[in-house]
Amino acid sequence: MASSRDVDTADRFDISGPVHMMAKVGVSSSSMVIDWDNEEHRRCVAACLVKGVYTMENDSNRRRVHTNALAPAWWESFGFRLLRVIKDDSNNNDQFIIGVVYEHVLPALPASKPSRHPLAPHYVVAFRGTIISHPKAIMDLYLDLKVMVNTLPESKRSHLANKEVQNLVATIDKGTGSGCGGHGDGGSCIVWLMGHSLGASLALDVGRAMMAEKGYNLPTFLFNPPQVSLAPAIDVLLPTKKARRSIHAASSFLKARMGKVLKPHKERMEKLFEQLSPWAPELYVHERDLICKGYISYFEQREQVKERFRGVGKSAMALSYRDMLFAAFGKEKERPHLLPTARLWKNSSMDGDAHDLQQWWRPDRELALSAKRYNYP
Repeated sequence: MASSRDVDTADRFDISGPVHMMAKVGVSSSSMVIDWDNEEHRRCVAACLVKGVYTMENDSNRRRVHTNALAPAWWESFGFRLLRVIKDDSNNNDQFIIGVVYEHVLPALPASKPSRHPLAPHYVVAFRGTIISHPKAIMDLYLDLKVMVNTLPESKRSHLANKEVQNLVATIDKGTGSGCGGHGDGGSCIVWLMGHSLGASLALDVGRAMMAEKGYNLPTFLFNPPQVSLAPAIDVLLPTKKARRSIHAASSFLKARMGKVLKPHKERMEKLFEQLSPWAPELYVHERDLICKGYISYFEQREQVKERFRGVGKSAMALSYRDMLFAAFGKEKERPHLLPTARLWKNSSMDGDAHDLQQWWRPDRELALSAKRYNYP
């Protein structure tokens, strides 16, 4: 468990925050200048807003209040204000901060009306991940297990997250008379979703539901989203790319054949993929992070099969063995990692904790970062 000194340092924005952005305006500045056209800035701001949720829970747990609170700097520095706190009381009625709704406030400019950049959000809903050192962490760990077995959408926390975002979007639509969908590449939608680790699973669940059920295309930033798979074991057992490609091709052919037998399930998943395809969440993963390495395997595998066997690849990318097993027994489910469209940001740097949120507010020059967009079909 980290010492109080370590926790305070990690939670202090002026020490642990994005120093490369601070240098441009000075740490003492009340708000940083954000280039919303710059992907690096959008990524850094999103990661810091998620860090704000972690720090708020740490403030609450350590009784850091008023001027001693460390959390506000993580959002106020970027021109956001706290609109609402999302709490989960599942753990014996203890209030547990799991998320925050932020509002982006335009700076007051003298003798001119401030204008909002088209890529800047009006509102952000951010979810934190597991806090291992927290005395109430047992609930987080329980939900981590639900992520592994694909039952997180059935949890109270997932229901809270979905309800919060649905209410927010409904309020916006009622006030403006316009929807929140259709944002273009880069994301000029009013509401952004984001989360880290367990929080990324929540944001993913909410974003999928809003797109599939409501038709709302919400820009979504997923940092180290968990996806348990056999990819790490396969990499060890089959060290050559040729061997892995052969296994992937055989697996895709098998899925396609099984899809013909389970035709209603296959058609349902293809329809779901068509509904979800306009939504392209940003997935930030580290290739050394075993927790989220399954996403790298899923997208790279389907791309390889798609290039070699076009018809098979389209059928297989929407199917999973686990879902087909449930379908065979009359129960329809879908794995959350089955995404028709996404942009995968892969960090290959060798320093630091591969699952740490802090890596994502570092500048591009310090990350071995590559990006690829995967589309359906």
